[in-house]
Amino acid sequence: MNNAQASSGKLSWTTRVAYGLGDTAQNVVWGAMSILTFFYTDYAGIDASVVGLVMLLSRCFDGVSDVIMGFLVEKTNSKWGKSRPWILWTSLPFAISIVLIYTVPQTTSALQFAYIFVTYNLCTTVCYTALNLPYGSLSAMMTRISKERDMLSIFRMALSPFGKILAVSATLPLIKVFGDNQLAWVKVMSIWAVLALLLLLICFYKCKETVVLEKTQKTEKIPARQALRFLALNKYFWIAMTIWTMQNVIACITGIILPYYCKYIFFDDSLYGLLYLVETIVMIAVILLVCPTLLRKYGKRNMSLVGIILALIGHLIYLINPMDFNWVVASCVIRGIFFAPLCSVIFGFFGDCIEYSQWKFHVRQEGLIFSGGSVGTKIGSGVTSAALTGLLSYAGYVSSASGLITQPQSAIDMIVSLYMYGPILVWIVLIIVLLAYNLDKIYPQIMKDLAKREAEGKL
Repeated sequence: MNNAQASSGKLSWTTRVAYGLGDTAQNVVWGAMSILTFFYTDYAGIDASVVGLVMLLSRCFDGVSDVIMGFLVEKTNSKWGKSRPWILWTSLPFAISIVLIYTVPQTTSALQFAYIFVTYNLCTTVCYTALNLPYGSLSAMMTRISKERDMLSIFRMALSPFGKILAVSATLPLIKVFGDNQLAWVKVMSIWAVLALLLLLICFYKCKETVVLEKTQKTEKIPARQALRFLALNKYFWIAMTIWTMQNVIACITGIILPYYCKYIFFDDSLYGLLYLVETIVMIAVILLVCPTLLRKYGKRNMSLVGIILALIGHLIYLINPMDFNWVVASCVIRGIFFAPLCSVIFGFFGDCIEYSQWKFHVRQEGLIFSGGSVGTKIGSGVTSAALTGLLSYAGYVSSASGLITQPQSAIDMIVSLYMYGPILVWIVLIIVLLAYNLDKIYPQIMKDLAKREAEGKL
């Protein structure tokens, strides 16, 4: 299919679903990793501060790997395109690397630190980066129609939670079935890894790259320093990166703290799966049934901004009675409803950044824009993870491989405070950056200008 055909037609439902399944696959594995800190402290017996240090250091390396991967995507030229082949090449290594994370040896603290640092980075810094970044940039290479990219984002965000639902809701119960020990984690993660591999192969075979600009192929290669300069000057890139970062920060806060909240406040850690299931089902329903209509009527920015404002108001209401389980359920429902609009189109923001870059700087940067955005998210989530685990350690949290520990009241108070007040900061930051975003208004003119320039053989 040539570029003119790609620009004049819509993507099929099959293509949209297949693309969404790519993120389902990654979230089957990533969903279980959202409770990785819980595994490290309560099954592998590793101190929370050590876990936080590993994650913080790893995110710094991860940020560098993102930039490298962005350049690799830009330079890739295979029969499958630029982004698509990486899904095929990295699926199996990614599946294997996730299992290795959970085979932590029961040995000295120094050797445990080295092992989790190496395996965690193999999975996240190398394999996941080489898979996820090309997967994200693939959407911008499948179509140039903004609304179609938004629909790809909606399908991605509607289907990706199914992987995490399965992993989060089923992992801890299956762990107990398989023996409630470290070996049980290895068995369960092996199941998720095989499932993820199959879904990734479906995504590869069904999603095709159709956006090929002849002028782009003939243009001289841009030096890395100049490419990074264009990226730094793209103000909408920074807004999109901040939005994606905050999405990861809120996931860190709930994913890390809520299992402890359930275990030590409600005395049943398996309740975390129920809470996550409730929140995610609500979010999926809103994304599928409500967000497409909101998108058509109000656009990405406006529907996202109103949703975040309502999410903040709802969370403030939850603070009235945070120790009651029903109110915690209500907080999850509120988050699911009002965070859904932003989550549904989050990758549409990045797609529009690519067209803005071409319009403003005469260069398309699919790989760099998605990789640069990922740098922010990984550093943000790494800092958040380190801060949360550091605060738990500071409050006196006691790690144990058996999990049969009575925590000091200071640790319990810290768990409650983090879940109560952490999300408020996220909502405030998102409101500020969304107020600064006005690309929706000028995007139609941008595409008219680009069409005219491309007709003249220019970028």
